[in-house]
Formats: sequence, structure tokens, C-alpha cells
Amino acid sequence: MGPLSGNRSGPAYYPHMYFTDRGIEELVQRRGEETVTLEWIGEQLRTFVDMNPEFETPIERFATWLARDDEDDDE
Repeated sequence: MGPLSGNRSGPAYYPHMYFTDRGIEELVQRRGEETVTLEWIGEQLRTFVDMNPEFETPIERFATWLARDDEDDDE
């Protein structure tokens, strides 16, 4: 299983489906078996922001959240 796959799909896991969940589900379905590096993800995020500068702030927040996600585990 790749880093994006797992048993967390479908209505049982997402009882309140948001519009963005469709894109997440497509990502898991299309690329769920792939192994990617954080370097690759960083490059994809940079390319996305270059093409869609209006998303710079949300992407920055998302990247910062990913970078700091494990800080709560140390306490």
C-alpha cells in the first residue's frame, strides 16, 4: 500500500462529505499506490502556486501544517 492509500475511503469514513473530499478521493484512487517524497510534493506545490497565485496563502498554511504536524506528539 502507498502513502495515500488505506481503508479510509467511502461514506463510512467521511460521514460529512465536503466538496474538497472529491479531489482527495480522486488523488487516492489515481495515485494511492505510488510512493512519493516530500521533495516531490514540495515541487508540485510550488508549481501549483506558480500557476494559481491566488492559492499562495492556503498552500503556505497547508505546507506549514504538514511541517509541524508531529509537534503535538512530543508533548
